[in-house]
Amino acid sequence: MNYVLILLLIIIDQISKWMIQSKFLINESMPIIKNIFHLTYVQNFGAAFGILKQQKIFFVVMTIFVIGGIVIFLKKQKNLHKLVPYSLSLIVGGAIGNLIDRVRLGYVVDYFDFRIWPVFNIADISIVIGAVLLSYYLIFLDGARD
Repeated sequence: MNYVLILLLIIIDQISKWMIQSKFLINESMPIIKNIFHLTYVQNFGAAFGILKQQKIFFVVMTIFVIGGIVIFLKKQKNLHKLVPYSLSLIVGGAIGNLIDRVRLGYVVDYFDFRIWPVFNIADISIVIGAVLLSYYLIFLDGARD
């Protein structure tokens, strides 16, 4: 597990969220590229796409279990392809970033708004990139080792 990467992601995520909260009112939007990309301060009380709203305890418990499972897996597995711990570190860093919001605020701060997709944040990007890299490994590289 790459602890430096995880810490860096958490710091960047939390600073960006603090900046948005200190400069924007809830649902306030600023166009970066008009009608394409905006910064929009949204409070997300659910999961991806706002599903399962008001389930804070569920998300906190599930996130802790997922992070714990990843840590245990990485401690037990020694001969992993370098992409696996890297991708899991991205997932853990993003999960912790959003977990901090849920525990501290009761919601997740989102702000990247492409208008055709739900609003998201740096932690979400980290989780998605980690999942894509892990999927790539499982689909294309894992079988090649056998």
